[in-house]
Amino acid sequence: MPMASLSRWTMSYFAAALVFLIAAEALSVAGIGFPAAGLAEPATLVLVHLTAIGWLSFAMAGALLQFVPVLVSRPLALPHLALPALIALIGGLLILCAGFAVLAGWLDAPLDLLPLAAVSLLSGFGMLGLMLLATLMSTRPIGLFAGFVLAGLACLAATALSGSAFATIVAGRSDWLGSMTLLPDGMPFHALLGLGGWLGLIAFGVSYRLFVMFMMAPEPPARRVRPVLLLAGVGLALAFAGLGAPLAGLEAGSRFVAATLATLALASAFYGRDILALYRARRRKELEINMLASIPAFASLGLGVLLLPLAVAGGAGEGVTATLVFLIAFGWLGGLTLAQLMKIVSFMTWLEAYAPRLGRGPTPRVGDLVAMPRTGVWFLLYYGGVALGALALAGAETGGFRWAMLGMLAGTVGLVVELVRARRLSEIKAAGRLPAHERPRLLVAQAEERKQYDVDHRSAATPRA
Repeated sequence: MPMASLSRWTMSYFAAALVFLIAAEALSVAGIGFPAAGLAEPATLVLVHLTAIGWLSFAMAGALLQFVPVLVSRPLALPHLALPALIALIGGLLILCAGFAVLAGWLDAPLDLLPLAAVSLLSGFGMLGLMLLATLMSTRPIGLFAGFVLAGLACLAATALSGSAFATIVAGRSDWLGSMTLLPDGMPFHALLGLGGWLGLIAFGVSYRLFVMFMMAPEPPARRVRPVLLLAGVGLALAFAGLGAPLAGLEAGSRFVAATLATLALASAFYGRDILALYRARRRKELEINMLASIPAFASLGLGVLLLPLAVAGGAGEGVTATLVFLIAFGWLGGLTLAQLMKIVSFMTWLEAYAPRLGRGPTPRVGDLVAMPRTGVWFLLYYGGVALGALALAGAETGGFRWAMLGMLAGTVGLVVELVRARRLSEIKAAGRLPAHERPRLLVAQAEERKQYDVDHRSAATPRA
């Protein structure tokens, strides 16, 4: 692995993400949001944004702060912005949920909370994008996998700006927009750019590199990966066009949405082909928990992207659409993120705790930081809840969905406990465990500029103490 700094605040982003995931699951267990409420009702919007921004976007941001410097073999640019960005994002999301609570009648406050939330979220995502963009542009030429991140950041900008416009419209401050048809006509494309572009496309690019490292597989040739980026780019360009259509006085109906989804589904098919090829070519024959737990995530992706364009083109109702989006959001993106967090957190913890001690005595393996059998049980609970939740949504079973979310909540809490135990070195035998005062902190890396070891020993550089 190339030399790179440990990101000081990545663990804080992960912690915030997991808190918001648990909050979203707990609200669903309590019967708040879809299917007890409509897809466009404020209660559902609270859940959607807790999941999309609070859980998935915060986790993605934390991973990118660590991953992008590795991708380009450069230190993170403007690292001092990481904490202010996190604070602005947390504050913006909480204010946004408060604004939805006003819409729902739960809170007596002005609707100006919504544009205020938009300002805070734009500031946070702007700082995040500036750090990542400056890091990516610090090297030439721009690599193929960096192209995934750049395209995803463009989608993030469009998603954040369109969401801010929606907030301004709902708050009654939209005279400057000149067109009220942006809401609701632009909503499907806002979601596509967020889930498919910012989260999905970057998940594609990041997973290519992570899976090569974690499975010890040969890096896929550019000629195989390039069609994924090109097809996804075409699909997301259609989403950009659909989002801008209302402002131009045009209408982009369900067929346009279906065409966009079909293009993204084709990109996903090529991506799935590449991941399968990596699996078959791997040198590490015994899969670790992060890869085993990713298998149901890919099954959810395949099912969701195959059926969603057909459902939209066929005019399926809210229940079917919500089921397929649920599979993609919680089954694929959520499941894949939880699975890889187990490896990323344990790997970063090992780098922080044991990499500087290499050559001074026996050190544990990265896999020793995680209790694999017990962790597998929590993943079974989580994915079992996803499967039952999808069935309940398809059958309009509100009570069944709440029970399914309870299973997901239990699995998530169990996984959070395992992550904390990994961070505290709890699975390491007493003889190899560091003293309490030398163990990594839960939320902050102890040394931002500490260097990672090149595990292949191909670099002569030495990590800083």
